[in-house]
Amino acid sequence: MDDANGLFAGSVPQLYEQHMVPLIFEPYARDLSRRLAALAPASVLEIAAGTGVVTRRLATLLPAATRIVATDLNASMLEEAQRRGTPRPVEWQVADAMKLPFPDESFEAVACQFGAMFFPDRGHAFAEMRRVLRPGGVLVFNVWDAIEHNAFAEVVTEALAGLYPEDPPRFMARTPHGYHDTQAIARDLAAGGFTTAPDIVTLPARSRAPSPDIVAIAYCQGTPLRGEIDARSPPDLRAATQAATDAIARRFGSGAVDGLIQAHVVTVRR
Repeated sequence: MDDANGLFAGSVPQLYEQHMVPLIFEPYARDLSRRLAALAPASVLEIAAGTGVVTRRLATLLPAATRIVATDLNASMLEEAQRRGTPRPVEWQVADAMKLPFPDESFEAVACQFGAMFFPDRGHAFAEMRRVLRPGGVLVFNVWDAIEHNAFAEVVTEALAGLYPEDPPRFMARTPHGYHDTQAIARDLAAGGFTTAPDIVTLPARSRAPSPDIVAIAYCQGTPLRGEIDARSPPDLRAATQAATDAIARRFGSGAVDGLIQAHVVTVRR
């Protein structure tokens, strides 16, 4: 996780919140927060909170007495989350999922939206989550399905491969969409000490934007894909964004666009 601050640096947190959150993260934030609210935990630890899309919903759905601790390894992402604010106070803390700075059995629930793909040792990270859960507590997290089930990410990745044929940027396929094997997820949870079988639901949703360029800006400039593009320049970021825009328009039209997104939602008890 040492490279996380570099991955989400500069203007990425603001562009991520402005474009990526409504494009692909909001539907799953609604789902994850509702699942947690239905469990009525007295305390929740959120890992990889990013710019706070799940945090804001939890702060709305959970009673004021419920303790919410929102963490992320990346200070810039948490700063953007704090700037956006929450309907009621939550605790914000920079923290590494590989070494959580909390005592054993501190929380009744742990939540993580689209963060597990970044963990360098997932079994160890899950062991840390299990350690801070109270007996009977629940871990709820989601991960993206394979890139072929996520239309905009696939089209952008293919467009950039055409622009940089000798060294195509593969961040989206390699990392966000690289942890989709449900059997591997179950094995990693077992390696982390979870003895009950996880409940894994594959959940499709729709990703919508008013125009193709919004999708292109979101992926090319509002994610760590931007760093891979910059490292290959020329063609520069502007040309890469235009190539992605053109590819989205060819596939989905030049007006409002709508594509499939799909993720796995995992629930497991300690």
